[in-house]
Amino acid sequence: MDERSVLVINVGSSTLKFGLFSLAEDDARILHGVLEYDGPAGGQLRLLDSQGQEVDSRRLAASRDSAAGELLRYLKSHSLFESVQAVGHRLVHGGPKLRQPVLVDSAVRAAVDDAIPLAPDHLPTELHAIDEVSGLAPTLPQVACFDTAFHKTMPLVARLFGLPRALSDAGVMRYGFHGLSYEYVSDTLRRRGELPSRTIVAHLGSGASIAALLDGVSIDTSMGLTPTGGIAMSTRSGDVDPGVLLYLLRSRGFSAADIDDVINRRGGLLGISESSSDVRELLTASSTDPKAEDAISVFCYQAKKFIGAYSAALGGIDALVFTGGVGWRSAEVRARICENLEFLGIEVDPTLNGENAPTISANRSSVRIQILKTDEEAMIARHVRKVLSQRHVGLSALV
Repeated sequence: MDERSVLVINVGSSTLKFGLFSLAEDDARILHGVLEYDGPAGGQLRLLDSQGQEVDSRRLAASRDSAAGELLRYLKSHSLFESVQAVGHRLVHGGPKLRQPVLVDSAVRAAVDDAIPLAPDHLPTELHAIDEVSGLAPTLPQVACFDTAFHKTMPLVARLFGLPRALSDAGVMRYGFHGLSYEYVSDTLRRRGELPSRTIVAHLGSGASIAALLDGVSIDTSMGLTPTGGIAMSTRSGDVDPGVLLYLLRSRGFSAADIDDVINRRGGLLGISESSSDVRELLTASSTDPKAEDAISVFCYQAKKFIGAYSAALGGIDALVFTGGVGWRSAEVRARICENLEFLGIEVDPTLNGENAPTISANRSSVRIQILKTDEEAMIARHVRKVLSQRHVGLSALV
């Protein structure tokens, strides 16, 4: 490849998404793909060109821990790495110090290490991806982009928990997540001239959250200190009465590891339905399986509650945007969330919703209801270009 590029690596719990973007042209995607790892035996790689046409599909010996290394070796063996001028990474949590995209150096690495207790299921694997790049190309600039950074604009009233102040001073507060997704939605709508003052965004996928945006910046969001909080998700419990956790510890003999397992891997839609964590499967089963219906009902009901709460926090609502895999694919979920919200001016057009039209609000709806496919990789590439142009280094990003 002759064109200079930015490589974006987005390590998830079951997939590694990646993209090669032009260094010179904003949002110009050269190649992109996904590596789905389905266990220690290996994973499936799909590589697509700029038009979305598949150019390669193969099995790689990739687990979650080895996926980044396998991807880099694949790119290098196919002469796709030589053009890369920088690598951008999505990191779930920046802790209290890292609140903006930054070039990775030893000080940044140490700050991310300190944040591992806040995201132990995510940060070690994401840091491993950084190490894999360093091993292959030690001098190549790497930019860390944090999912918590977009929510740094939240006022203190939205960040504080009802805990002793010493704990909040030590960093125990609401950080919020899915920030790169929310930032992409906000930035894209602003570029289109379609960003109203009071916008609520529902990022609905295997991980799910809701955010309130005022003039494009975050003033509140449903996830908290960790990505477990907020609405019930595929396997995460969402908000739980803290007394429940104390009860499990004191009266049911649960350990901290047991609690972690229940609220992060066996809770949410999987826990309620006792059958599946996949919204599509649950929707299919819901007509005959009451527990599957319960799971979908809880998911939609909790999302509806946050939309109502954030309408109050914003002093009204001008736009509601659905994104994330479930948010932009599932007409039924969108319809059920918006049902009975006419008092807020939210009314869906069933035909437009069924067609997955970009705007699905009815003519009489005073709130514009939109569907927007998020693109975290494009947002990371935007940040990499900006950081490289400004050459922010190390501790200048620590606040």
